[in-house]
Formats: sequence, C-alpha cells, structure tokens
Amino acid sequence: MRMRWRAGLVVAAATALAAGGVAPAGATGGGSPTTWSADLGSGEAAGVTAGGDGVRLDPATAFTAPPEQGGATEAAVPAGAVPTGLLTLAPQELERPTSRVDSVVDGDLPPGTTASVDVRGRTPAGRWTEWIPATASGADSGSVTLPGLTSEVQGRLVLTGTPEGAAPTVRGVTLTAAPTPATEGEPALTEGAPFGASVFATREGLVGGTTSNGHVITERDHFVALPSRRALSPRDTSDYSVRVCAPNGRCAFAPVWDVGPWNTRDDYWNPSAQRQEWKDLPQGVPQAQAAFRDGYNGGNDQFGRKLVNPAGIDLADGVFWDALGLKDNSQVQVDYLWTGSVRLSKVESDSEDGTAEVRAAPSEDAEVVGVAADTADVPVQCTTGTGADAWLRIGDGQFLSAAVLPGVVDVPACEDGEAAGSGSSGAGPAGADPAGAGPAGADPAGADAAAQDAASAEVGGSAAVRAGASTVDGDPRAVPTAPSATAPAGAAPAGSAVPSTAAAPTSGAAPAGGAAATSSAVPVTAPAAGSTPAPEAPAPTSTPGG
Repeated sequence: MRMRWRAGLVVAAATALAAGGVAPAGATGGGSPTTWSADLGSGEAAGVTAGGDGVRLDPATAFTAPPEQGGATEAAVPAGAVPTGLLTLAPQELERPTSRVDSVVDGDLPPGTTASVDVRGRTPAGRWTEWIPATASGADSGSVTLPGLTSEVQGRLVLTGTPEGAAPTVRGVTLTAAPTPATEGEPALTEGAPFGASVFATREGLVGGTTSNGHVITERDHFVALPSRRALSPRDTSDYSVRVCAPNGRCAFAPVWDVGPWNTRDDYWNPSAQRQEWKDLPQGVPQAQAAFRDGYNGGNDQFGRKLVNPAGIDLADGVFWDALGLKDNSQVQVDYLWTGSVRLSKVESDSEDGTAEVRAAPSEDAEVVGVAADTADVPVQCTTGTGADAWLRIGDGQFLSAAVLPGVVDVPACEDGEAAGSGSSGAGPAGADPAGAGPAGADPAGADAAAQDAASAEVGGSAAVRAGASTVDGDPRAVPTAPSATAPAGAAPAGSAVPSTAAAPTSGAAPAGGAAATSSAVPVTAPAAGSTPAPEAPAPTSTPGG
C-alpha cells in the first residue's frame, strides 16, 4: 500500500525555554516558506538500509521500541515492542527564522508499520534542542506553531516494522519551514546550570552489540543510555552528553548513544508538563524509580513488566568500571548537560583508550578524579595557565588539559580561587556525595534506599533484543545468560565507597542462538534477587570480545 501524508512537527525543547532568547509564537510572516527534499542517501543510518528506490527498515540491525503515536498517553502505548530504525537527515539552514515545520513522507507502509519524522532546531545559544517526535493535528495533516524561533532545523526519519518482519520503505521526505517574524524586545540569553538529578545506574555491557544510534559497543566503551530517544545523539557525536558522579567522588563525562533502561519514552529530566509520558511524576524522577520504590503504574514499566530495579541511566563498561570505579549498580548524580546554557566544548583525545583524565587541580601531578570520553561535551568555565601548561576548569575541582579541548576560544581566565579548584560550578562537585542532590520532589539517594536497590536483582538496562524475539505474555524478551562478573581487579580505586561484595551485573544478554546482539531499551528477564554471582572476570585484553 502506498501512502502519502502530511504531519506537523514540533521544534522546541525545555533547553531553549530555559536558556532564554525565546520569542512568543507569532503568526506566519511575509515571504515564501522554505521547502526542501531530504537526501536520503547521505543520511546517518541506524537500523535503516538503502534498497530499491528509497530506504527501508532493516529488522536485523534495528533496535526495539514501541511505535510512535502522536499525542499518545500511557494507556495508548502498545504492550509489545517493534523493530525501529533511524535515519538522521542533513541540517537545513533557513533564510528566515521559523516556528513551524511540516513534513511530507512518500513511501510504502505494509499493515502495522509506520514512518514518521523527529525534528530539532538550533537554539539561540547555538546548540540543538532535543528531538521532538511528529504530532498530527488531523487524520492526515497537521502543523504546530512553536514557542521559539530557529534558523536551522534537522529532521530524523523514524521507521518501525512488525515483530513478524514487515518493514516500511520510504522514497522521499520533504520538509517545509514557514517563515515567522521575529518579535521586538526578545529577552537576552542568560547562563543557567544544567538540570541534575540523583538516579540509580546500571551497567549496560552488551559488548559487540549495537546501540540505538548504530554504534557497535566495544570493550570498556564510554557512553550512556537514557530512556528516551529525545536525547539520543547521532552516532559519534556529543549533541547530548551527561556528567555522572558516583558516591566515591569520581565523575565521568560521556555522550548519550543508546535508549534505555526499561522505558523508551521517559524524558524524566524535562519539566513534568513537557515530559512525553508520565506527566504526573516530578521532574527528575524516572518512571522506573517511581514504579520500583513506590508502586507507581502497578510497579510496572511501559511494557507492563515488573520492575526489578529503579534504574534511570545505563552506563557502558568503561564509564562504569574505569571512569567511576563502580563494582555494583549504584545511585549516582547526573547532570544533563544540554539542558543548561553554559558553554560546552567537545573533548578530542588521542589516548589509547579514547579518554582524557579529569584532574582535581590544573596540574599533571594532581589527583585523577574522573574521565571525559572522546567526543563528550564538557562545560568549560574558565582557563588557567598558558601554552602547553593551559588547563580548563569544567567543574568544581575538575580540570582538563587544554590540549584535549582544541575548539575552545575566548574563555575567561579563572580567578585565584577557581584556579585552585575551590570555586562554585553550579553542578555537583567532585568528591561530593550525590545523596540528596536531586531536585525538589525527587526521591533522594538515601543510604537505606541505595542499600535496598543494591540488594535487589540488578538487571534492567538497555538489553539485547533482536527484532522478532519471542514474547512472554506480549512482553518481548531475550534469553538471559548468567549475570556477568565483577569488574577486573584494579577497576575500582582503593578506598572506594562503592560496595565490593556484589558482582557487577549486566543489563542484557545475547539473544537466543548466540547471534550478535542488537541493543534495545527493552531489558531481559531479571534473575531472582539473591542469585549467585558469576566468577570474577579476567583481566581485560586489547582484543574486543562479545
């Protein structure tokens, strides 16, 4: 069946609103709309392949998620999950600012399949808003007037298939931006710290699998997963990055490259009214946390599965073991760096493991207090020293050598107190216990809750589920292996406050049959609490393994 439809797209996010520089929505101004056809052949594909006269969902490499339904509520979310592919299109600069973007998608959609477009816009501060899924105002058409103006937009084609293997094909995507006049007296941009919350973290693992953005997971990899594709960075980019700090004081900076754990529509870092789902929960409280600790939604995730931990973020092995020195799942403090309006710069490290050491002071002799992944965005605050001895302050007691931030220009000099690492950063300081650091209304990371969570069954991250995996009572699952082993000896620093008695759990397992894993936000079945941990893992080798 051939379908051609028109859908309205929202290009707005809490980041742009919080940053300021947002004009009230205005009527379409004079001039013609800007219309362009996306080049599907040059898009960044994840789970999408070229075929025939267009692009097609590739069930073998797609990740698993529920299909988008414009304006869907909790009750409308399907019980099952389906293979989903993404094709990130080239950005489009506009001659006139816009507050509305429409799309036309031309393709073949077998029954049960969908094709839609996510859109984001460049904010006045120069960074991208979050991706916003298309919403239609009518049966086959719609448009949305936006609360903010943008002069650069980007689309992302989203294709979903069926568990039985039906897949859509798209021949063309046309986008139209209606010009909107700028208003007088727009507020000036103000600098604001990113939103932060205390959430429970699990280890993703899945070495050899593929993340939702098409990245193949390597040993000791450095990225994180969040349970919404609104903040999913395109492959090898840092458009959305986080700072994660463990109770032992170590912090990691890493990009968001996967969707999970548990849910796929839970952008809990956004204000309640702007959340895609679970709008009755406070900002900063993941749905999984509310379900696990308070019985919210009957104690189930969006797929109707019983929660076995309250995880709100998944950490790749390099972040979990090497950067943070964790040996078990843990409560952590997370700063969602794209939600603020502070200066962000990309790390470019040529080290063997692709990371840069974060020091407690601007000196190679200072204590290492964390790790910044190559391509991660970090908040640059000020500079100290000159030439080869220059350092950039990226947090309270957190410094990176200027050599790994070559794109930084026009940075103010640190004052004496800041250069010594004692200034205020507006974010969680290195060494600070994140307990109680969550936002108003969030469940603080109390010792009792952390102990309770650590003692529970620790599975539930972005698990490997192949397209068409078997289901149990409508719940897609992969066949789990035994929980993975503890971190190799020496992974955690001496004196770590992190418990060392439990094995470092895995959040997923290879699909039945031993095929290469395809990452998904749908977790595998959890082992019962108190199950016997696997033996200690061997020391890492230089050859990635699965």
